[in-house]
Amino acid sequence: MTTKFKVLQVIPKLGFGGAETGCYDLAHYLSEVGCGSYIITSGGELIKYIKKKRVKVIKLPVHTKNPLLMLINTIIISLIVIFLNIDIVHARSRAPAWSCYWSCFFTRKKFVTTFHGTYSFKNNIKKYYNSVMLKSKLTIAGSNFIFDHISKNYSNFINSKNKLLVIFRGINLEYFNRESVSTKKINDYMNLWKVEENKTTILLPGRITPWKGQEMFIEAINILKEDYNKIDYQVIILGSDQGRNIFSKKIHSLVERYQLGNKIKFINYCKEMPVAYAISDIIVSSSIRPEAFGRVSVEAQAMKKPIVASNIGGSKETILNDKSGFLFKAGDPRELAKVLNNILEMDKETLNSVGNEGRKNVSKKFDVEKMCQRTFVEYQKLIK
Repeated sequence: MTTKFKVLQVIPKLGFGGAETGCYDLAHYLSEVGCGSYIITSGGELIKYIKKKRVKVIKLPVHTKNPLLMLINTIIISLIVIFLNIDIVHARSRAPAWSCYWSCFFTRKKFVTTFHGTYSFKNNIKKYYNSVMLKSKLTIAGSNFIFDHISKNYSNFINSKNKLLVIFRGINLEYFNRESVSTKKINDYMNLWKVEENKTTILLPGRITPWKGQEMFIEAINILKEDYNKIDYQVIILGSDQGRNIFSKKIHSLVERYQLGNKIKFINYCKEMPVAYAISDIIVSSSIRPEAFGRVSVEAQAMKKPIVASNIGGSKETILNDKSGFLFKAGDPRELAKVLNNILEMDKETLNSVGNEGRKNVSKKFDVEKMCQRTFVEYQKLIK
């Protein structure tokens, strides 16, 4: 079975999200096993970390939904596929997937997609637009939750001749490792963020948007103070509002109304997330809509930190409830406050046990190496 083939991944932007880091990790893995590795993207912060001698990056406006530009992208991608003699085109979002689909149709190359989220649809036209992710020879679902979502909502578009399977997303266990974070970096960030060393730190990472549950989380912190008389802690809400100024003002106003300004800090951005986890004692994922995978839950466990997450979506698969983390009823601030209070009252030995179980859980199921190996094997089968 041949191993040396060329793979072109196409993604709108290379930021620091789950889809983007998965694309980045797979691209470098492919180069390590002797394959040609290429990425088409419109840009993004992650580009500067790509090892250019191993992975070739081509910039195109593949983030666009403009039909004319999508047609132009189709022509350009087709020419790139022919010129570079690409064997597999792997699309990671809907708009570029349409361009990739027609490029593969014209050039007779293998088409692969990864279904990264529960794409919304209000009518059949939007559902058909989403269905491009199932026009590939191989469709990868990032979790069992996504697999079930596809089976339930897109059964009419599933072709029995094509393959649909789950390959869990993975994270870099060397990068997300408490032992890899230096004391100096921890101290530097604590000074920068004005984090008090003698207080328990609760971290809520994620972009500022209503469905991530920041509003409900702040309600829970207020209940923790008022009903449980817990005061010896500090909270970091870490993430950018990405221009959502109205919602950002709303949650800042909520902090003021509950007089939590001395407890809750808003941090816009963190370049090194392992340091943010290392500083913190409890990590929260408070999404009120299902996470496709729940990257925060996996990263927190890898860092041996107790994770508290909504009992919906991918987090139900990535967390061993009451063993490697804790699930609470989604959207319920009182239950979240209760779980946080229980953790605050746990002894150090119990917390260490939870952290160790989390690390074992992630090492067993969600290592990036496993994700890349499984994808590579599926590529081999397509080439064969």
